[in-house]
Amino acid sequence: MIAYQRFTLDNGLRVLVHEDHNTPMACVNIVYDVGARDESPDKTGFAHLFEHLMFGGSINIPNYDGPLQEVGGENNAFTSNDITNYYITLPSANLETAFWLESDRMLGLAFSEQSLNIQRNVVSEEFKQRYLNQPYGDVWLKLRPLAYRVHPYRWATIGKELRHIEDATMEDVRAFFAKYYIPNNAIMVVTGDVHLQEIKRLTEKWFGGIPSGKKEVRNIPKEPVQAEPRRETVYADVPVNSLYMAFHGPDRLHHQYAAMDLMSDILSRGNSSRLYRILVKEQPLFSEVNAYVMGSIDNNLFVVEGKPLPHVSMEEAERLLWNQLELLKDELVTDFELEKVKNKIESTLVFAELSILDKAMNLAFYEVLGNATLYNQEVEKYLAVTACDIQIIANQIFNRSNSSTLIYYAKDTQHVE
Repeated sequence: MIAYQRFTLDNGLRVLVHEDHNTPMACVNIVYDVGARDESPDKTGFAHLFEHLMFGGSINIPNYDGPLQEVGGENNAFTSNDITNYYITLPSANLETAFWLESDRMLGLAFSEQSLNIQRNVVSEEFKQRYLNQPYGDVWLKLRPLAYRVHPYRWATIGKELRHIEDATMEDVRAFFAKYYIPNNAIMVVTGDVHLQEIKRLTEKWFGGIPSGKKEVRNIPKEPVQAEPRRETVYADVPVNSLYMAFHGPDRLHHQYAAMDLMSDILSRGNSSRLYRILVKEQPLFSEVNAYVMGSIDNNLFVVEGKPLPHVSMEEAERLLWNQLELLKDELVTDFELEKVKNKIESTLVFAELSILDKAMNLAFYEVLGNATLYNQEVEKYLAVTACDIQIIANQIFNRSNSSTLIYYAKDTQHVE
């Protein structure tokens, strides 16, 4: 349970404050309600590019990192398909430095051709190194558009193709900033050794004068129900064959999300999970196998992936994975299995409440979902899941017509289709 208080500035900036006086540190976390799903199909990768541009300096502070390092602070950021998150941790005695830095770049990011060229090159190189020139690096460049045909989740955060980043213009990035980097599209969470009244004063001082903008009304197309199985086979310069199966599942706020998430843990969380125990440990058939939920705000993907050992054909590997999915549909999971994964979820959520950064990011994300209080209801939702709930969601999503299968064959692999 994370206790917090909230207030909203006249310009629309939402602020959540969690006081924790057991630490001398403070955290300022700002989420902008924009991710890759908000991009135009012909200009993808902009949310991620902008994350990099935000560290290029503001009008009054050309070196963002310098002042922060002088007061013992650290910062970082990440972009997803749903949000862009920036955070600073520093000694609470120096908290105002974080407000100064974050407000100045929200008010007036320093747009320069030099900064754009540098960050465009950085992101382009990241695209090449992590996605194009690395074994299995392009999995999500292929699996997303295979599974999604309409929803903008069909492209990865890095973008659909390198050209979109390389062709980004100053006009493009200025327009993106004006559209999304406005106080009424942001949520700021302050945690740690702080006091509500002081946070109110600092927020009004540093953010109160930033004008609000026209908040975009999302009109994201709904992904239609998948009616037939999809497959793609790739021959690539990879060490071993690999198999990926994606299934559409409920969105992050759906009442069945917790059951789907727990189901992925039953399959793949830890060395005693079903897939590891049966397919890796007891009878070695895979070198590794995993199952997980993407955790997206909108229509989710449940992904099962594995790398079969050389003596196992891809056809056999696929059959083995489907056997395990069919078991979840046909038989109730045991009380022991369900209790085990529930305990792990509960301990994970409790552990996340020990760090002021984790608390700040969780409150911010759940506020994006609708209300930060939702975070405090998570444990209860997971503990309420029954074996019948697991079986119901398994029968709903583990169907051939709902599957998108991506197969990687190592170039020198001999196989029979």
